[in-house]
Amino acid sequence: MKVEIIKCLEDNYSYLIIDTNNNNACVVDPSEAEPIIDFIQNNKLNLNFILNTHHHYDHVGGNNELKKKYGAKIIGFKNDKERIPGIDILVEDNEIWKSKNFESKIIHIPGHTSGHICFYFFKEKIIFTGDTLFSLGCGRIFEGTYKEMFNSLNKLKSLPQNTKVYCGHEYTLKNSLFCSKYEKNNKKLEMKILEINSKLEKSLPTIPSTIGEELACNIFLRAKNLEEFSKLRDLKDNF
Repeated sequence: MKVEIIKCLEDNYSYLIIDTNNNNACVVDPSEAEPIIDFIQNNKLNLNFILNTHHHYDHVGGNNELKKKYGAKIIGFKNDKERIPGIDILVEDNEIWKSKNFESKIIHIPGHTSGHICFYFFKEKIIFTGDTLFSLGCGRIFEGTYKEMFNSLNKLKSLPQNTKVYCGHEYTLKNSLFCSKYEKNNKKLEMKILEINSKLEKSLPTIPSTIGEELACNIFLRAKNLEEFSKLRDLKDNF
């Protein structure tokens, strides 16, 4: 299984998960259709499924066009069936969704939105976290509560540390500046920032991260309790 990072809109990432045995593919959070179509056609892929982490337009904007062009089935959280365009397959927390060689555990991670989920491909140790866990950050709390977001991040913290994290946006540099402001003596974070700058200078994505890197460097995952997390989230909203 191979993951291709597709840049969309201003700073979004969509992801093509490709079964290299047969060129079947899933796309995660297609913000827009055109860059996905270009990659599919240039690489002769078969788009079978569209996986949506949540209903925000910059994650589902390409749904209908891709569904119409390729007949791909759209997968999303059951409680968001009225909010995800073209949804076909409704999934729920802790369900194992499987089709041929694609197999993913659904984890409900509310906070950013009430219906936010992630797709955890446990055999490959890769996870698509949408706008809940970013590299060195976490999403704004729009529909949920601080407690929900804190609990959602705790779910992700429990995954194997070598799990690769693919998130929804290229926010890593700004997130790193916030982390370093409030955790000044973190040597692993200092090394991570050097790596981030090196990648960006070469116009490379800073994604994927890993759960282990996030545990070492992401100040939101390092918060000791709900009160500390809530204060950090408020500070970040005004950073």
